[in-house]
Amino acid sequence: MTFLTLVRTELKRLTATPMAKLALAALMLVPVLYAGLYLWGNDDPYGNLDQVPVALVVADEGATQDGETVNYGDQVRDQLVEDAEMDWRVTTSQEAADGIRSGEYDFIVTFGPDFSRALTSAAGDDPEQAVVEVTTNDSNSYLAGTIADQVGEKVRSSLTQEVGREAAQKLLDGLATVRSGLVDAADGARELADGTGEARTGSATLADGAGTAADGASRLTDGLTTLRDSTAALPDQTRQLNDGAHQVAAGNAQLSATVQPVAQRIGDAVANLPTEEDIRGRLQEAGLDETQIQTVLGIVSPVRTDLESANAQVQDAAGSIQALADGSAQVAEGTQKLADGMPALVDGISSAQSGASDLSTGVRQLANGASSLADGLVKIDDGAVQLRDGLADAVTQIPDQSEDERKTAAAMIADPVHVSSNAITEASSYGAGMAPFFISLAAWIGIYALFLIVKPYSKRAVTALRRPLPITLAAWTTPAALGILQMAVVFCVVAFALGYAVAQPWPMLGFMALTSATFAAIILTLNVLLGSVGQFLGLVLMVLQLVTAGGTFPYQTLPTPLRTLHEALPMSHAVDGIRQLMYGGDFARAWADAGFLGLWLVGALLAAFVVTFRMTRRRTLRDLRPSLIG
Repeated sequence: MTFLTLVRTELKRLTATPMAKLALAALMLVPVLYAGLYLWGNDDPYGNLDQVPVALVVADEGATQDGETVNYGDQVRDQLVEDAEMDWRVTTSQEAADGIRSGEYDFIVTFGPDFSRALTSAAGDDPEQAVVEVTTNDSNSYLAGTIADQVGEKVRSSLTQEVGREAAQKLLDGLATVRSGLVDAADGARELADGTGEARTGSATLADGAGTAADGASRLTDGLTTLRDSTAALPDQTRQLNDGAHQVAAGNAQLSATVQPVAQRIGDAVANLPTEEDIRGRLQEAGLDETQIQTVLGIVSPVRTDLESANAQVQDAAGSIQALADGSAQVAEGTQKLADGMPALVDGISSAQSGASDLSTGVRQLANGASSLADGLVKIDDGAVQLRDGLADAVTQIPDQSEDERKTAAAMIADPVHVSSNAITEASSYGAGMAPFFISLAAWIGIYALFLIVKPYSKRAVTALRRPLPITLAAWTTPAALGILQMAVVFCVVAFALGYAVAQPWPMLGFMALTSATFAAIILTLNVLLGSVGQFLGLVLMVLQLVTAGGTFPYQTLPTPLRTLHEALPMSHAVDGIRQLMYGGDFARAWADAGFLGLWLVGALLAAFVVTFRMTRRRTLRDLRPSLIG
């Protein structure tokens, strides 16, 4: 028997009767039905969430914010119902509780009575976190709870953005008001700094002037002290002066009283002297001639002139004496006033000296205070400069935003991060994302099912032909060819019936064929090596690979021993290779996965060849015992 003869013989056996053909066809369809129906049923589960019934309970009593009534519970309810991402059913708390127990609702979303009050509490003194209550029942559906968590998180995120935007808007509006106040304060601080600078200069001048005034006040005190000491005897002296003035006035008055009558008589006598005409007439009457008359007049006229001159002097002297008497009387009166006022003057000088002493002390204190004021104003001026610079810096730290800019900034603060998805490769749907795993699993299941009717090897050939290589290759070729046919049908279902995008169709089809051929070699070896036990181990190995292949969750989430098996078992590389080719990933990784599967293929065939080689040389009782399967 040749290699091809062995293959044809096995195929004829598998199609010998209608029932055999039906059994073969049924087993060939197992991977198609498994992969096709599962992927079809889970093609886009997230796109059908609007069919999931969810109870929505809104017991929010609302709150007052900025003088207006708000009810966030009603707002969220209206938004959720409008979006219709889930089959929202607004109901009461009791109806929702009954519905989730009976399975009418998959989960409940509840907004409690204090929902709005808690959301608006951030503006008060006692902020409180709002609660969105999500109630699940895993007996209805475990994944419904996962979906509920996602819905709750979405509601929380939406509310956080809304409330955060309002809070940020108020904060930014407040900062704008603060900035305006800081600008005014900065201007005032600038003027204050200028004023304190001038005050600083003025205080220095004041300190200098006060020091000079203190020195002057000290000298004034010393002068007034000397003046006080010098004028202490003035009252007695002025009294003595007054007494003497009165005595002088009395003497002058007595002298005037004595001189005036004499002057009067002298004046009267001079006034009664005969005139030159009278003397001429009398002399003429006496019979004197003109010469004699002239001689007499020459003697009398000078005397008369001297008498008149003396009389004038006497009269002047009498007037002067009278004036002296009057003046001395006035002097006496003045000295009397001086004597009367001198004690007050002395007392005033003494008071002035005492006041000057107090003034000197006060001005000295003023000088010291002015010096302290100058030092204090230096510090105030430095502080005012720091205040001016600090306020100026503070103004620059607060952005000068318009109302529209503040609205934009508030929205950014409420939602500061936008996640930009940039997929290097991308599955077209949830089903497409699961396809590599279920294609690989279907390839194993298909081969495993085929070995329920396909013989691992021809016992006649082993006994008669005794050529292990053709026997081994023929035993592998039949299930491998049928498995490749299965993979071709599965590929058509995935790419055409389900419409999943395939980036590298021909390489992917070839990789699927390699995967099926490798699995055929592995299960063949198990059957050849261990018989019925090997067939059972094929089922165990399938379960083990189902867990470790990383088809649903990342393999890094597995326990450490299973992560090691992930790297070693073939299905893990089958899943990864199909992913790379289906989504347009790294072609080099696909080649590496193909190489790993090739090693498994060669290794399994080599092991089968060794066992077949042994059987062509000698047989054991186990080899002769009938198989429990097939």
